[in-house]
Amino acid sequence: MAHKLKYKDTFQFSNLILDYLNEDKKLKPFINYFPRKENFLKQIKLKEKQKINRNVLVNVLKTQNKSLKLSKKTNDNISLISYKNTFTVTTGHQLCLCTGPLYFIYKIISTINLCEQLAELNKGYNFVPVFWMASEDHDLEEINHINLFKKKLKWNTDQAGVVGEMSLKNIEEFLFEIKNSFKDFSNNKILSMFEESYLKHNNLADATRFLVNELFGKYGLVIIDANCKELKQQFIKQIKKDIFYNTYYEYLKKTTDDLSKYYKPQANIRKINFFEISKGRREYITDDFKKKKIENSPEIFSPNVLMRPLYQEIILPNISYVGGGAEISYWLQLKSVFDLENVPLPILVLRSSIMLISSKQKKVLMKKGFNLKDIFLSKEELHKKYVLNNFSKEISLNKEYKKLKEIYEKIRLKTSDVGLQSSLQAQIHKQLNWVSNFEKKIIREKKRECTNSLNQIDKLKEQLFPNNKLQERNDNFFQHNISNNDKLIEIIKGAIDPLSANFVVLEI
Repeated sequence: MAHKLKYKDTFQFSNLILDYLNEDKKLKPFINYFPRKENFLKQIKLKEKQKINRNVLVNVLKTQNKSLKLSKKTNDNISLISYKNTFTVTTGHQLCLCTGPLYFIYKIISTINLCEQLAELNKGYNFVPVFWMASEDHDLEEINHINLFKKKLKWNTDQAGVVGEMSLKNIEEFLFEIKNSFKDFSNNKILSMFEESYLKHNNLADATRFLVNELFGKYGLVIIDANCKELKQQFIKQIKKDIFYNTYYEYLKKTTDDLSKYYKPQANIRKINFFEISKGRREYITDDFKKKKIENSPEIFSPNVLMRPLYQEIILPNISYVGGGAEISYWLQLKSVFDLENVPLPILVLRSSIMLISSKQKKVLMKKGFNLKDIFLSKEELHKKYVLNNFSKEISLNKEYKKLKEIYEKIRLKTSDVGLQSSLQAQIHKQLNWVSNFEKKIIREKKRECTNSLNQIDKLKEQLFPNNKLQERNDNFFQHNISNNDKLIEIIKGAIDPLSANFVVLEI
């Protein structure tokens, strides 16, 4: 069962994201359209004016995915991209081992579900979900581990450079640790999938493509690796503009400055927004490059976080990007750059956020007198609420607090002297503080009397917020999937409405 909460009630999301979900008018200059159902047709009309090299795109997709066992739906979707009435909805992510944290899964399902919704609303068009592999990323520390059954399992490798090209020759020890983690379960399907992904492919990009296709291929997901010469040839003009003329710097700076009047910007602004890729290296470009080098070898030029969106929208017939809060934030820095290039900024959709809760965990929560929203309170706040719920008559000094204020008010009416009233006000403040502090001492005393219950609350809090993070930012998908008979993707898919501005607590 899916229980919906307002994002603001979780205390986990920035003011920018809350304002974006509420369609705050001060964000309008940074987008084309907010993510409402009726706005997607408007976005299509904008995108139709842009020339997309669909033939190159389809040929690249066929080549990149030829070694995979593609579903009929994915094969059909790749072919459909050739047609001008086909548009994509894209999400992207780093090449996290074994899918990394749960939200990797949520992003992709949000994208698939959005395409299905759009197809229902706009019968004359086709919508294809796309997963953009961040194969050019070089931050190995962010992807080289997973959190599984309360343990951090790490792939130890000393490789450097873009992660997609990293060899998997030394990954056996990591997979052995995963196998040990699953030793108490009879289901070996997950282990077989991991072994086929990471032992039968040469690099991380190929392994990730295989794994994601295994999980989502039946829904028609198309996987793209944009670290590709044929695709980057379409981006040569923009690479030159950025490296030789710093064309985008002033536009980025102006938009970022405007945005920073209200929010802290996500991405830093640079004059040059490209890396150069070489064997084992990905380094920011700081010196001069010959134009011939860009013309002949565009594949060695890798866009940073602010140029990657532009690259994506130039090569894809894309109308929407599904991302997390940080991604939405840096996309908002880009509107003027997109306008300059006459490329429509896509509709930005916040990926769905979900907390998985078992029936047993929910029962404990309810038994302690809490509702689902309460789980987002701190441990201290939960302790206080529990004690007050169970001992309010014994503890609460609200009546005494109110009576004391009434007494002082009667005394205040006895004089109109400003000095005396000021002295009285100071005394009132002192006495009311004393009452408040005394009540806290009574609460602490009662807490000692119900240690077992408070320990249960702490345990539940730690289960749902592992390492003091949202569950979706820590736990690996497969530890929850195995206890749900491999049906978790379907369960999650049924709970996600990508255009619903709600946080979902999903009882499983």
